[in-house]
Amino acid sequence: MKKKILLTTALLLLPALAWAADEAPTAISNAAAIALVQDHANYLWTLIAAALVFFMQAGFAMVETGFTRAKNAVNIMMKNLMDFSMGSIAFWAVGFGLMFGTTSTGWFGTSDFFLSGWTPDGDPWVLAFWMFQCVFAATAATIVSGAMAERTKFSGYLVYSAIVCAFIYPIFGSWAWGSLLNGNGWLEQLGFIDFAGSTVVHSIGGWAALAGAIVLGPRIGKYGKNGEVRAIPGHNIPMAALGVFILWLGWFGFNPGSTTTADKSIAMIFVNTNMAAAAGAVLGMITSWVMFKKPDIGMSLNGALAGLVGITAGCANVSPTSSIIIGAIAGILVVVSVYLIDRMHIDDPVGAVSVHGVCGAWGTLAAGLFNMGGPTMKIVTTQLIGIGAAFIWSFGVAFLLFKAIDLTMGLRVSEEEEMEGLDIGEHGANAYNDFQVSK
Repeated sequence: MKKKILLTTALLLLPALAWAADEAPTAISNAAAIALVQDHANYLWTLIAAALVFFMQAGFAMVETGFTRAKNAVNIMMKNLMDFSMGSIAFWAVGFGLMFGTTSTGWFGTSDFFLSGWTPDGDPWVLAFWMFQCVFAATAATIVSGAMAERTKFSGYLVYSAIVCAFIYPIFGSWAWGSLLNGNGWLEQLGFIDFAGSTVVHSIGGWAALAGAIVLGPRIGKYGKNGEVRAIPGHNIPMAALGVFILWLGWFGFNPGSTTTADKSIAMIFVNTNMAAAAGAVLGMITSWVMFKKPDIGMSLNGALAGLVGITAGCANVSPTSSIIIGAIAGILVVVSVYLIDRMHIDDPVGAVSVHGVCGAWGTLAAGLFNMGGPTMKIVTTQLIGIGAAFIWSFGVAFLLFKAIDLTMGLRVSEEEEMEGLDIGEHGANAYNDFQVSK
């Protein structure tokens, strides 16, 4: 009888004993499952953000085409197509390694060329990270296109666009962001703040654009014999406006996506990004209204972009109220800067230098001035060092590059091609067949 009772008790206890034996492994498995879900969410968010930033190429294409003349529309579309296509290959082959490869000096990376850091049985995160960084590199290159529009040889453009993605942008990027993968740049060691690239992406592109515009010289008819500034209106302002809205949307990938993490921190970054753009548009409108007696659409659109560029550095470390102030000042700055650069006889058809170079520098300084932990002399000084280093590097190297191209293969089209339009001379095509295109 006792044996039956013991046997029955043992049978009844077996499930409990089995559950107890599996309890620790189950707890570990649950923790691993939670971590895996977070990991997958990080991949998904990073790649969605990369897709949004890629869509900004369409925005840049619309803005540049709308703000220039119809006879050059095909040329600008081709340049935007090629700066992403050639830029992707250049960044894959060289740029990514220079930017994020291992370094012992803090100046540039020496590994991970041709995506050699990835193997089929290795960590696939490097692929997601590469894709996100690739679309940033293409953004830096396409900024240059706008300032040099309507008079640049297409062959020359292909050369400098590839070099921006392979060398100019990645080198500075390694100084500021190298530790995001395998590097360790000297600027980030100082504590430089540029969360999503006011300087790393936008000022680098903007200062290279300034060098290109200076080397090229102004478009025919832009300035009179007595130095007077002549407006050359864009042919399609609705297209430019659509481009700005696309860029505004894309910036919700540009800034929040720079977390590369799907967590609650992106909420504030979304709000800061939006509020800075809104403030920039409003103050761009008001400033143009005061200066030119009319609320100018071009300045208002560039005001929104200026606010977006301005908040990009500090989007994760300033408050929403500060983001409005940063965007508002950027909106004022861009109008004044466009006006002054034009008076200096530097022809920038879309205002790229002012939007990206000037407002990128302002946004980088503002990231230190409005830091939620409080600004310090060390933070502000470091920000100024980063701003200065970016200008010296990008403008200096780009100026030498454009001079070299000009002296060898030539950078500017002939006067006849410029007057006829680059669509016909460079591509043998017309963007608006059966429509009369004004010269």
